[in-house]
Amino acid sequence: MGAAVAEATTCHTAGMRLSVSLALLLAAGCRAPQDTDAARVSSRHDVQSPARRPQTPRGSVVDRIHGVDVADPYRWLETLDDSTAAWTKAQDAHARDWLSRVPGRDALRATLRPLFEVESRSAPLRRGDRWFFSRRRPGDDKALHFVSDVGGANERLLIDPAEFGEATMVRDVAPSPGGRYVTFLLSENASDDATLVLREVATGRDLDARIEGARYARPTWMPDESSFFYTAISTSPDVPAPQRPGTANIRQHVVGTLPQYDRRLYGPLGDNQSFIWPEVSREGRWLVVHRYREFTRTEVSVADLRAPVFELVPINAGIEERGHAQVLGDRLLFHTNRDAPRFRLLELDLADPEAPWREVVAQGQGTLEGVHVSQDAIVLHWLDKAHSRLEVRDLGGRSPRTLSLPGTGTVSAIVGTSSQDDAFILYSSFVEPPQWHWVRPASGERELFWRQPTPIATEHMQVEQVWVDSRDGTPVSMFVVRRDDVERDGERPTLLTGYGGFGVSLTPRFSPTAALWVEHGGVYAVPNLRGGGEYGEEWHEAGRGPNKQNVFDDFIASAQWLVDQGYTRPRHLAIRGGSNGGLLVGAVMTQRPEMFGAVVCEVPLLDMVRYHLFGAGPTWIGEYGSAEDPEQFRTLFAYSPYHRVQRGAPYPPLLMNSADSDDRVDPNHARKFVAAMQWATPRANPVLLRVEAQAGHGGADSVRARVEHAVDTLSFLRATVGR
Repeated sequence: MGAAVAEATTCHTAGMRLSVSLALLLAAGCRAPQDTDAARVSSRHDVQSPARRPQTPRGSVVDRIHGVDVADPYRWLETLDDSTAAWTKAQDAHARDWLSRVPGRDALRATLRPLFEVESRSAPLRRGDRWFFSRRRPGDDKALHFVSDVGGANERLLIDPAEFGEATMVRDVAPSPGGRYVTFLLSENASDDATLVLREVATGRDLDARIEGARYARPTWMPDESSFFYTAISTSPDVPAPQRPGTANIRQHVVGTLPQYDRRLYGPLGDNQSFIWPEVSREGRWLVVHRYREFTRTEVSVADLRAPVFELVPINAGIEERGHAQVLGDRLLFHTNRDAPRFRLLELDLADPEAPWREVVAQGQGTLEGVHVSQDAIVLHWLDKAHSRLEVRDLGGRSPRTLSLPGTGTVSAIVGTSSQDDAFILYSSFVEPPQWHWVRPASGERELFWRQPTPIATEHMQVEQVWVDSRDGTPVSMFVVRRDDVERDGERPTLLTGYGGFGVSLTPRFSPTAALWVEHGGVYAVPNLRGGGEYGEEWHEAGRGPNKQNVFDDFIASAQWLVDQGYTRPRHLAIRGGSNGGLLVGAVMTQRPEMFGAVVCEVPLLDMVRYHLFGAGPTWIGEYGSAEDPEQFRTLFAYSPYHRVQRGAPYPPLLMNSADSDDRVDPNHARKFVAAMQWATPRANPVLLRVEAQAGHGGADSVRARVEHAVDTLSFLRATVGR
């Protein structure tokens, strides 16, 4: 599940300030001396829509669960029938009408568009004598996918999303080892469900038939490009969506044959709380299968593909650990938290699996976030105080040395293979836009390959890392980003965002909307909550299952710190979160409603009693627990935001951003919570449900849709927490 945190000018030139009008729009106090009080929204009541909220019938459903009566008055909104569809359409229209009345939207749109339309690109993947990469040029609504000679000559378009229609998303483009073929996934309305396509690079012709049920496919090729392995799930309408993860199985597709003849090698799992995927070693001898259970345990099995009979042999049976394995020759390198909550690197000789494991890299002071193996070196990605550090060692784990980075930021990707002596790293920070650096790990060489342009001037922004004491005394780190001249006068519109789950780390990354917010006098804050992975598996465990309340306490303490330090006051403090982060903001707004001036909640989980019955819900039971278990039910029911809504509580304004094709977190969470909040709050208090059309859990894949999403979100914040 993924962590989900989102993104009339006088000049758009880098290094120059955007116009005063945007500063007025965000009501964040621009540097310029102009008096703009007339243009400000002094109260959220100033932009009320005259249209009445849609009416929502309140039912009388009450379930008796483990001896507790659990009311569910909006159970009818779980089913997307005609009445629910009509209600949703009316709610979306109401939200858009309210948002359309916020002054300055045209100026905001004109300012945001160039921020989102700047060029973006991936690093080149080298396969054979070809480079494969994606690029979105200014004016393109979606990224295009290209192939060229190594070095960039003879570039040509390989995949244009337009050939599949506006509603179809192209993702997970992956070339074969020699660059002869490329696979990619097609998703309707940017949903998770996908179809796999095989394309011949030289001709641009699609081969064989499309493979359905490719939601978790991740193709991995034999070196001779004759076949690939992938994960498939059932597409039968007789299998409910929450049960489909349990049908996952590993298959082998031979190029030139039809998918119905693909060989099934492993599965189905019969377990809705697990994920599996295969990985072929570079030489093609070993097939490694990862099975992830409950986000806390990884079971690794290996098959010798040269053996006369296919047999998967477990290599860590009975060991409680989480990690990722990769093969180098006959060496299996395992990045794991086995007896090391901040992770280490172990090695097993596959030619002699009875031999003991050997430690290649010991646990360090930081968290070992990832391991990349190149031709003659190992690159270790460490998190030190929640930001990236790269270290290089030889293939035996010796001779450590630092691979320099541009600053205090995040390495989001290392692109390369174990057959290459170089790689590309993707780096950004709160004040530095995404940039690809070419590196040669063994020598430590690094040079800038590409940097994303931005019209936002960031040289006057400063980033501070502070430590906040949570409710139980646990220190929690938080990044605070502001302009260097911003005073602590208690009047700063402040945006606090977080996640706190699934071991996901929130580290310094560039966001155009966050940078824009800060450029015009706002404060942006990101705490590293328990439940994340910034400080290792113990940090994750401290916010998982029965410990989930720690996540909410950490976030509330972070909000209180911002108030106590004079950055803002509750009426100017907004919180934002998506997916598991949507659960976060839903929980804290129902526990401490008086602390916040506005809430932006996106594609969230909010009914924690019934979440496991919908979408991909069963796969998260290991993270949250299940109401089927009496003890876990008590924990879930205690913080479930939907069940905590009380009439008359001083809830802040709410913008709920949902997506019509979200097949990961069912949109019924958003519908039910909005209905409950509208029942609980006066009509003058905005409770808005905005529904993104042709969008999945990660949102729409077009620039146009993302711009409009940002316009609506920032308009809502301006109208609620603006000065």
